[in-house]
Amino acid sequence: MSHVRRRCIALLRDPEAGLTLVELLVAAAMGVVLIGVAGSLLLAPLRQQPTLEAKSADIQKARWVLERMTREIRNGISVDESSDSSVSFEAYVRQAACGGSEALAAEAPPIRCELTYSCAGEACTRIEAEPGIFTGTPTTIFTGLSNSGSVFSYMPEESAEPTYIKVTLELPSPSGSGALTASDGASLRNATLEN
Repeated sequence: MSHVRRRCIALLRDPEAGLTLVELLVAAAMGVVLIGVAGSLLLAPLRQQPTLEAKSADIQKARWVLERMTREIRNGISVDESSDSSVSFEAYVRQAACGGSEALAAEAPPIRCELTYSCAGEACTRIEAEPGIFTGTPTTIFTGLSNSGSVFSYMPEESAEPTYIKVTLELPSPSGSGALTASDGASLRNATLEN
């Protein structure tokens, strides 16, 4: 250490004193190592950005689907058919006809329709039909699901007429490890009003 101190003092006193080749090589090697460490610290977040963006997009999509499902469940009257992968319930909708796209006038009362959500494979579909009709043209509302077998759960569990529906969507993680889970639920608020 004293050699380094003496060398630094000598360089400061004598403006024409230079560095030896060994000193220059050591300084250059240390500089390369520092630049390499700083570069890897800066590049690591850039490499992870596409994965984070894909994960964020999947979460946003799942939140939107959950919000739509729970909003329609809240407008529900009664659950007609239920399983772990699908649910059919009667609900009030603000359209001129079941399955139609024309919205009702603001002063018109909502109509009753049968809504069926079904999750099979990697996709969830929605069917809107007349009350008591469970078939129709399905509309895909979500793709990329990894838990198609257990999406819906009901409360009370042992009841033939559940009043609460929980929806759980599991998405494969873009990074390959684990899964992203989005979950929400709602009570059929019109169930008690109709009975």
